[in-house]
Amino acid sequence: MRFSLTLSLLFFALCAQATVYKWTDKDGKIHYSDKPIENAEAVEFNSNTQNQIKLQTFKANSSTSNDGQDSSTQYNLSIASPDEEATIRNNEGKITIMVRIFPDLEARHVLVLLMDGVVIGPAQISPIFSLKDIDRGEHSFVIKAVAQNGKQLASTPPRKIFLHRAIINRQATPTPFNGAN
Repeated sequence: MRFSLTLSLLFFALCAQATVYKWTDKDGKIHYSDKPIENAEAVEFNSNTQNQIKLQTFKANSSTSNDGQDSSTQYNLSIASPDEEATIRNNEGKITIMVRIFPDLEARHVLVLLMDGVVIGPAQISPIFSLKDIDRGEHSFVIKAVAQNGKQLASTPPRKIFLHRAIINRQATPTPFNGAN
């Protein structure tokens, strides 16, 4: 059984080997076919004929964004407000951080806010971050431009801000009751 299968496969392999014909048409174009055409000549292949594919290498152009390359846009980010080492006085713990970005943020990129090295809130496209219920004290803020795949495109330098909350948990203070009223 194996011998007959091997023999039949060899027979089909020999039959599958076809002659290739080459001819030139009246416009000077060269054509190839497996069927003989008038004025066609058989092409002989060397035994070492192999397909060799050379891939072109392309340099990523950093000034344009074609091909959907996320790293193509070079952003310049800076925190516009509040100033470095500014003290914000807000008993509710509200801070508004505004970022300057040039050029404008592309649709496929987002901004991420980090407070003390931890991401705060969801990514957004707006350059204004409104925070609330922030603990009093010193905080460091960084804003990053990020591609959809998570690759960081640009970052602001850290901005140190102090939040002053005079009253964190206001409890009702007892008032003395005098019976004079």
